[in-house]
Amino acid sequence: MLEEYALPSLQTNSGTVLGRIVEARRAEVARRKRIMPETVLRMAVKKADAVRDFPAALRRDTTNVIAELKKASPSAGLLRASFDPAALARDFEQTGAAALSVVTEEEFFQGTLAYLRDARAATSLPVLRKDFIVEEWQVWEARAANADSFLLIVAALAPEKLMVLLALGRELEMEPLVEVHTEAELSTALEAGARIIGVNNRDLHTLEVRVETSVGLIQQIPDECIAVSESGLRCGEDLTRLRGAGFDAFLIGEHLMRESDPGRALRGLLYA
Repeated sequence: MLEEYALPSLQTNSGTVLGRIVEARRAEVARRKRIMPETVLRMAVKKADAVRDFPAALRRDTTNVIAELKKASPSAGLLRASFDPAALARDFEQTGAAALSVVTEEEFFQGTLAYLRDARAATSLPVLRKDFIVEEWQVWEARAANADSFLLIVAALAPEKLMVLLALGRELEMEPLVEVHTEAELSTALEAGARIIGVNNRDLHTLEVRVETSVGLIQQIPDECIAVSESGLRCGEDLTRLRGAGFDAFLIGEHLMRESDPGRALRGLLYA
């Protein structure tokens, strides 16, 4: 049965994992735009639920965890065969999550926007759309699906496009999480006006994970920005250390998804 969960090859002419995924995502978005024009999405947005305050959820004076619902990943394969977004979302809300992140990329992560809709409908938490957003059409799609925020990856975007997508997010009252991995990417994010900075400890070009990436960049994130550490966080000590260094929130997915009781695992991180 493993073939059912096999993920596509990540080999690419660009030589990076991120490059291969972005290439595939652009092709998929082009296909979907032919089926669902942006004008239709704009009409759907008018009927969407009110936006929940994602930034406020991350500013609480406590250990704020964005609990991520992720079925599979290119680096780890299938993470959770029994995947019920609504049940997971309720469990995370009850055990102290500040917000949710739902991976919606289909080809490499086996996600779908339906997972986001189900998770958000089951809770009162704000929900981030975790995907490879490269066009405005995807932002409209996210809001039409009731997403409250969305991810922007600096390494996947030209600076001009980053600014355009940030502006559209704010027009729709969705403050994006802008993800960086290096000093240069952080500078690009700040120049574009990002207000929520996510430091990804995973190098999306190689998939190598180093928590020290967060430690190395936190001093360069202005106090007025919300700082989020992402990937590779597996114990309460990690969260305590990084909160002490200045991080406001933590995005945790793989560690929780591998556990038989994800809610209990989250509680263990929060109250270690």
